[in-house]
Amino acid sequence: MSNILQGMRIVEGSAFVAVPLAGMTLAQMGADVIRFDRIGGGLDAKRWPVAPNGNSHFWAGMNKGKRSIAVDMRSDRGRELVTQIITAPGEDAGMFLTNLKVRGWMDHETLSKHREDLIMVSLKGDRHGRPAVDYTVNPALGFPAITGPEGTTEPVAHALPAWDCIAGQLMVSTLLAAERHRLRTGKGQDAEFSLKDVAAAMLGNLGIIGDTAMGGPKRQKSGNALYGAYGQDFICADGQRIMVIGLTRRQWHGLMHVTQTKPQMDKFAARVGVDLDDEGVRYTHRSAITDILKPWFSARTSDDIGIMFDEQGVTWSLFRDFEAALADDSDLSTDNPMFSEIDNPGLGRFLVPGSPVAFSAHPRTDPAPAPSLGLHTEEILADVVGLPDVEIASLFDTGIVQCPAYKVVHSAA
Repeated sequence: MSNILQGMRIVEGSAFVAVPLAGMTLAQMGADVIRFDRIGGGLDAKRWPVAPNGNSHFWAGMNKGKRSIAVDMRSDRGRELVTQIITAPGEDAGMFLTNLKVRGWMDHETLSKHREDLIMVSLKGDRHGRPAVDYTVNPALGFPAITGPEGTTEPVAHALPAWDCIAGQLMVSTLLAAERHRLRTGKGQDAEFSLKDVAAAMLGNLGIIGDTAMGGPKRQKSGNALYGAYGQDFICADGQRIMVIGLTRRQWHGLMHVTQTKPQMDKFAARVGVDLDDEGVRYTHRSAITDILKPWFSARTSDDIGIMFDEQGVTWSLFRDFEAALADDSDLSTDNPMFSEIDNPGLGRFLVPGSPVAFSAHPRTDPAPAPSLGLHTEEILADVVGLPDVEIASLFDTGIVQCPAYKVVHSAA
């Protein structure tokens, strides 16, 4: 965490990946992010992976450093409380992130009646308002058709929700841009985009739309090969699999230097009449290049290869599963200042990341754990909404709001 956004208050009503990720990113930069959920938890309160006790590691991962309030949003009073939290006064408040927009009470038109300069950033599935998630957007745009082993025809959906991750970061930059606009003009903003448009934009940004529209060659699956240059996986003498990259000219020449295969590469290039310094040519002839390199890798252990590659600055990596990565990679340890080992309520003590960004003017602080559902209900009602103690007690007693510690504290009273 850092404190670069200290003093800024953002309210989040969300589920899934993109919006919780946006709120968490802002919280880890020091903003006060208040997440509201229905009593009993929202759509992702028990999302996998979960611990044996049923608590969600997903929830803990996506809600670090936030404050949590649990509200009965089926009731008029519950919706009124959420509205008051979103539109509470303050120069650094009045900012709302959501993918759960509800017309008639939780939309910009309605909320801005309570605060004219409200900034609301909302994410929807597609531009028509239909629901969509990463695992439907990705197939719709063609990526599974080029993912998977070379020569196969079955589509392969990616395990990483990439469009959610990109959309989450776009929500952050959109909110900060809207806040800059408000600082300069005093006016709020209703900013909206869709998950599918995020992916469709990247389809164009990566050149895929242009290439396809202009009749470029149909892109095929290429396994673990790096598209458009040279990058390939190899099995070493110890059975370990590594990935090596020859994307740039420097990387390519470094790879040939360490493996001592330049004479063979030059001979092959001369025979077929190509220049292997051209990265696209390396991709076209990747099978022949791989055949030349394979014996070198198969005769050496991954440890020996790693030492030689590191000495010469070759770009490479071992293939690991999650367990091996956590056990062996120092970047997934407290050696990396992004990480700290902290106690996570209901889950245990383990490694937790803070913000990946290091600001020179704001030193890193340890990441804060995610709250239990509704943990800050009482303080939010008091500090943000400004309710007196007696009214807060009445809301708890009638079940409009909930806090895990309330019964213990107030029964003792």
